Amino acid sequence: MKPVRKAIFPVGGLGTRFLPATKAMPKEMLPVVDRPLIEYAVEEAREAGIEDFIFVTGRGKNAIEDHFDANFELETTLSERGKDHELALINGPKLKPGQISYVRQMSPLGLGHAVWCARNLVGDEPFAVLLADDLIKGDKPTLVELVEVYEMHGGNVVSLMEVPEHHTSRYGVVTPGKIDGRLVEIKGLVEKPQPEDAPSNLAIVGRYILQPQVMQHLGLGETGAGDEIQLTDSMLKLVGESPFHGVKLSGTRFDCGDKIGFLEAGIAYGLDRPDMADELRRRIKALLG
Repeated sequence: MKPVRKAIFPVGGLGTRFLPATKAMPKEMLPVVDRPLIEYAVEEAREAGIEDFIFVTGRGKNAIEDHFDANFELETTLSERGKDHELALINGPKLKPGQISYVRQMSPLGLGHAVWCARNLVGDEPFAVLLADDLIKGDKPTLVELVEVYEMHGGNVVSLMEVPEHHTSRYGVVTPGKIDGRLVEIKGLVEKPQPEDAPSNLAIVGRYILQPQVMQHLGLGETGAGDEIQLTDSMLKLVGESPFHGVKLSGTRFDCGDKIGFLEAGIAYGLDRPDMADELRRRIKALLG
């Protein structure tokens, strides 16, 4: 069983729900407190042992590349001024030379298409997929938990959360088999089912470990919900070929693709910061009157 060394970060979306803020800035660079969304996802991958980071980008995403690159002028200025704390903050996200790859999606044809664009960089290895929009706050990083399940059972592993039945049309939903605590055997998947058609209320949340065979199915270019190439549809074809499990979230997920979810995440992470929690709590109380 090969280890999970590679991770795909689909970051080619237009971010239309955050216009005009995302007219010139990638939505993945929107800050939650003082770190951009994409940095949280990359740090989670690093903690899970990921060695190769693959970004599937689009036009206007240069800020993401710059964020994970060296900035000689800024680093030199901070060093000369003795700002060691700030220097450590900007050096933290940097990865080693050769660890990052970028590939263009070119056409916004869906999440499945974005993942497929990285096929040549993935090769014949299992890989992780992390969606920066899904910010998950918990004691243990979600991808670390998925890797632990993968090392025990192999195959494919995804993160799951329970959603209200009337929200199933927003997610990929699984057909559960045997359930052992937070571990769920997956018997089937369907993308964005109507509540009356949903096989459960267990929805897939943006963390995946997938076998490379999924790329063959994605390469057929078959479209599904929303007339897009859906990752869920190709994942369904892996059911029965190899083990397939889901892990219920132990942390709290914030939907940062939504304005309210993004604001909620900022508050939650701010309240978790010793350097600002008391003042933030005071100001929230003042705003609430």
